[in-house]
Amino acid sequence: MKAEVGQLRPSQLLFSFGVGAVVDLPHLSAMVMGLDDWPHRYAAEIVEPRLLTAVRAQPLFSAVDRLLGPPLEAEVSVTPGQGNGAAPVGVPVAAFPQWLRCPRCDLLAPISTRLFDLKRDPYHPDRTRFVHANCQKAKNPPAVLPARFLVACDHGHLDDFPWVEFVHKGKTSCHFSLRLREHGISGEAKDIEIRCEACGSSRRMSDAFGEENAENLPPCPGRRPHLRDREEDGCTQPQKAILLGASNSWFAVSLSLLSLPTEALDPLAALVDDRWADLKDCQALGDVDFMRRKRLLGLLEDFPNEAILQAIEAHRTGQGASAEDASDLKRPEWALFANPQKARATDDFQVRSAGKPPGFEDLIDDVILVERVREVRALLGFTRIESPGNYSDVGELPAGRRAPLSRHAPRWVPASEVRGEGLFIRFKEEAVARWCQDAAAAQEAFFAAHRHWRAARKIDPPAAGFPGIRYVLLHTLSHALMRQHVLECGYSAASVRERLYAQNPEDDGGAMAGILLYTAAPDSEGTLGGLVALGKPANLARHLHQALEAMQLCASDPLCSEHHPGQDGLSLHGAACHACLFAPETSCERGNKYLDRSLLVPTFGASERPFFGHPELEA
Repeated sequence: MKAEVGQLRPSQLLFSFGVGAVVDLPHLSAMVMGLDDWPHRYAAEIVEPRLLTAVRAQPLFSAVDRLLGPPLEAEVSVTPGQGNGAAPVGVPVAAFPQWLRCPRCDLLAPISTRLFDLKRDPYHPDRTRFVHANCQKAKNPPAVLPARFLVACDHGHLDDFPWVEFVHKGKTSCHFSLRLREHGISGEAKDIEIRCEACGSSRRMSDAFGEENAENLPPCPGRRPHLRDREEDGCTQPQKAILLGASNSWFAVSLSLLSLPTEALDPLAALVDDRWADLKDCQALGDVDFMRRKRLLGLLEDFPNEAILQAIEAHRTGQGASAEDASDLKRPEWALFANPQKARATDDFQVRSAGKPPGFEDLIDDVILVERVREVRALLGFTRIESPGNYSDVGELPAGRRAPLSRHAPRWVPASEVRGEGLFIRFKEEAVARWCQDAAAAQEAFFAAHRHWRAARKIDPPAAGFPGIRYVLLHTLSHALMRQHVLECGYSAASVRERLYAQNPEDDGGAMAGILLYTAAPDSEGTLGGLVALGKPANLARHLHQALEAMQLCASDPLCSEHHPGQDGLSLHGAACHACLFAPETSCERGNKYLDRSLLVPTFGASERPFFGHPELEA
């Protein structure tokens, strides 16, 4: 029996509550099921050859031939009383956790005991709920709530909390009847007691948390509820108790890139790219011939049907993208931003040079106004407990820690596309390289913190994946500018994102030093034009001065300014905190790591020469 239980935005469905995530609804919690159960009929194909090539280059994704958006339909009418009252479009979910608690009598039991009934509301799906029909302490059946404790491991497994084994301290033959009671109003684990009325056993939830209590939980059974199975070889990782809705219960593993115009070296591919909205449904020569007879091909009429169909298939399957594009997604983007005059304007990509902001000519090489940009993302899996941001890229993430999206090798992966605008700042390579040589002490401090961070989390090798002090500098300035821009341009802080281009001269492909700040929101915020206006030389110079002035002093000083990259593996940032530099999770590409405002301007605790020295800041 299917029932609609709520609604999510397409972007949420992929990257906040994707496959394997628990969605906390008003009256129940549900888990998004794997791709094997997703319907395809209403899923629109998203075409981005470069991203498709990059996805195929990942292990276990070589069979992927399509990027699909979430299944949507513009409008679905539901007539109460007919069938099960559920709309025929949507993503399948299952009630999770399976253990529920009655708030009136404190009964704690799984759904399989049939003590709880599912009540549907066809007019208001969000009111769908489970009720305790035979509650002894309520005249009307009260709505029950999901148990707020789960267990998970860092290999992506998730399971209901082992209530029976926990309260009985191991396997038992007791015909249990559990009650969960809270003593006091704090809600702390030490005030929550689990009692079995059948045998009198009881235990506090505080015994399930902390490394000293790890042995109180059974070994991980390797359960994957989103796939309705378990790991064939089991799991050797210890389980950890977590709260329902905890932020570390689900992290998306994704690839993202900017949609770039097709290279002018292939005019046929460029024309197909321009007319893709009209050509995407062509599957055979007859379809192309029909469009020719109806005079719908435009400039493509100069090419034979066979060549047109071949170009369409190459565009659809990503055959036109090179292996270099798949291994380094940012390099082609940097090439166009570094030479904006070579970038052909399209509906999804339009840039122009704005010149240098006055007062920063010695440090900034150029500013590019990105009037149109399209970002495409693909979901490749997810992790639990540990964020993939701890690794330098998706390819470095161990296969055992990435939970799969389906039981078998997928033929497609979920994707989303959003359009927006932004500005790109390209820095002078000579100035950045000279500063990096002078910042040797900061480089060593961050490198030591990087090694300790990875060693504490058993990430091998500990020294790999260090982005370098160049990245820390650009990352810090990016956050400072984002905070300054949202104060004036009207965008919300979460709608502005960063994309950093930081690479040393000795690395493959040569040096990069640039910052892209852009909006990529599915609503109207991405097209307001606010960021482009702020990228004009006079406006950007004013914002740079104001951002640097704000970085000199933090509300948490002197604690913030005196914070150095940790040697104990606890932090990966210097002088940075929520009051000065930290950005929303959707805005930062490295999880608020590798930040230090003392690299930009003088602060209380600065010991190095900052990149901007002692600028003459405006009052």
